[in-house]
Amino acid sequence: MMATTVRMPEVLANTTEAAIQSWSVGVGEQIDVGQPLAEIETDKAVVEYAAEVSGTVLELLVAEGDLVDVGAPIAVVGEPGETVADAAPVPQAAPADPESAAPVADAEPAFDHSDDGVSRPGPDARGSDDGGGATGARRFMSPLVRRLAREHDIDLEGVTGSGPDGRIVRRDVEPLIEAKAAPAEAARSGDRAAAPAPTTPTTPASASATADAELVPHTRMRRTIARRLVESKTQVPHFYLTAECRVDRLLELRRELNAAGTLKVSVNDLVVKAVAGAFVDVPEANRTWADEGVLQHRTADIAIAVAIDDGLVTPVVRGVESLSVSELGRRIADLAERARTGGLRQHEIEGGSFSVSNLGMYGTREFSAIINPPHAGILAVGAARQAPVVVDGALEVGTLMNVTLSADHRVLDGAVAAKWLAAFVARIEHPLTILA
Repeated sequence: MMATTVRMPEVLANTTEAAIQSWSVGVGEQIDVGQPLAEIETDKAVVEYAAEVSGTVLELLVAEGDLVDVGAPIAVVGEPGETVADAAPVPQAAPADPESAAPVADAEPAFDHSDDGVSRPGPDARGSDDGGGATGARRFMSPLVRRLAREHDIDLEGVTGSGPDGRIVRRDVEPLIEAKAAPAEAARSGDRAAAPAPTTPTTPASASATADAELVPHTRMRRTIARRLVESKTQVPHFYLTAECRVDRLLELRRELNAAGTLKVSVNDLVVKAVAGAFVDVPEANRTWADEGVLQHRTADIAIAVAIDDGLVTPVVRGVESLSVSELGRRIADLAERARTGGLRQHEIEGGSFSVSNLGMYGTREFSAIINPPHAGILAVGAARQAPVVVDGALEVGTLMNVTLSADHRVLDGAVAAKWLAAFVARIEHPLTILA
């Protein structure tokens, strides 16, 4: 059996490039289908990539920290006893710089494959290039490192790389970026404190940065979020429905559940469970748009918006309608924690038909959220607050919570969306139905 070339997967829809953050296996190691192969950094998260073939790892073609195109070869896996020479030849063009798309001459060293199966730099891998300076020693670094160094004007001369064969990887550059930013920021603060405010602009109005503003380069995640949200807002016909829920009973139920159990249940856990219940009540709302037709989903797979540094991710909880509230709470807490630490797996950030975004903990009373494609809707949840309410002609104090449904009009008509929202409000205001 011929050895198999493993290629960089498209771990997220519309992803064109990704980086190997770390390899979970080594050359010569036996792997099975489903075994973690590598942690891959995308625009939105670090995901665990599982092996799709079994065999022996014959070669790792990409160093940790390297940014490569989706579909590019990253490893070779074969049968025990095979060698790299048994693999089908893989044409490899020079890697492209992610900024200029020009070939990067020093992105990959040449390797010599000895009989023990370990890859080592070949005899021609130490040629000179523009990064070698007067010594003529070639500087090995990933395209991602080259871009970061260029963006932050970092001199990599003298930097000792911690990657394979001394390659400079991202973790070697980040401390230099932070160290350079600290005195610059201190100087700017001092200048602002000492100097009087200018009466006329000292830089053109069209300049990217001024004395009073610092230009922070976009991260890959921020660029991706911007692109996807613009696409959603311009290509998906949004319409909005707002409802007011009385949540006194819901809060009382939460208190009772937390008093009786060891796991603390949040209001958001109950909201997500009520969302799933509303899809059980109105299954025709659990649909998404596809070019070939409308997808009718059989389970309530719901994405939870989680804020992380410089962005957000939306891990998906599957089959929410069949989970207990306590189990749902455990899964949401686990996904949120791993989202913040970069430990999400590929399947945990894919799929789903609906999202929940809760800003109530920040005191936001009401907002409208942008749909996260390919989902057909997103529920924006505001803060619970005390307010006067009228019950049977009498005035009393109640606890109210505003929610806004953003719906995709291509697949959800107004009447269906209104019916779903009414079912959600009924579940929230009669919370024992959430537990059924």
